[in-house]
Amino acid sequence: MTDLVARAHALADDLLFPAATEVDLKGEIPSSHFDALAAEGLYGLAAPTEVGGPGAGLPEIVQILEALAGGCLTTTFTWLQHHGLVAALTAAGNAGAELRDRYLPSLISGELKAGAAFAAVIPTPPRLRAERVDGGYLLDGEAPFVSGWGVIDVLQLCARDGDTIVGAIIDPVAGEQLEVQPLDLVAAQGTSTVHLGFTRYFLPDERVYGKTPHADFVAGNTFASRLNGCAPLGLAARAARLIEDLGKADVAAGIRAEIDAVRGRLDAALADPPTLPAARAAGAELAFRAAGALVAANGSTSVLVGRHPQRLVREATFLLVAASRPEIKTGLLELFSRA
Repeated sequence: MTDLVARAHALADDLLFPAATEVDLKGEIPSSHFDALAAEGLYGLAAPTEVGGPGAGLPEIVQILEALAGGCLTTTFTWLQHHGLVAALTAAGNAGAELRDRYLPSLISGELKAGAAFAAVIPTPPRLRAERVDGGYLLDGEAPFVSGWGVIDVLQLCARDGDTIVGAIIDPVAGEQLEVQPLDLVAAQGTSTVHLGFTRYFLPDERVYGKTPHADFVAGNTFASRLNGCAPLGLAARAARLIEDLGKADVAAGIRAEIDAVRGRLDAALADPPTLPAARAAGAELAFRAAGALVAANGSTSVLVGRHPQRLVREATFLLVAASRPEIKTGLLELFSRA
């Protein structure tokens, strides 16, 4: 397992980070990035050993996610969506056995790439609703941010039928019942993020892998939310390295100490979920501040197109809202308004 972490660090430093500026400027991720992630076995990161995954524990997963996010946030954010379906199919009961057998091996190998759209079912009322009909469901509503469009082969989709979350796999193909609107982002444009609009979209029963009570679904989202806290820490760590390269070792050391402290808070929140939003907010605020420190340390050339400092500031802005929740927003505003 230590070897997998080491390979992730090497991939981030030798491939992802040197290309991050070009990915940002072009708004496109080279397919070779995804090939390299698959070759290292990282598409199966969420899978246990009994189904062909590496059986990674939380410390290893955290190290890998932070390393990759510090290499190229655009690539990492797109790749990260894949693991929701891997985890869901691994945990699916008998109802999802056929879909698990059909998709899971290819998802673990990286032959198939998945996206995710499930945040729309968390609020009440939900933004994506499911109505039971003969043979399946009719979906109406929206999935506001779906990344990887044009890259992914399948999409993990969750819709809400009353107090039940319906988890399914659909083909990412636009149509009369599925409207796709590309979005222009301030950063990570290469994630190919779109807005999906559903109008009486028919979801057949054979594409449903499971059904979960809403309360259980929200409670089960704690682990995923903790992992979403890795990207800001990875970005902050990259900013610290660049600051140290500029001869500001004391500033870099201070940022690293804060990274360790926030990581500890995120880990502790798994046993105390109500504290997780504040820890997530602290990580996002730290990334934003670390990127700003890099701009200040580097000086006026930081604002030139194609330079890492301005890219990291924009990506830190992206992370202020990515995978966020109202409680995290509240925590951020408290941090930004402190005396």
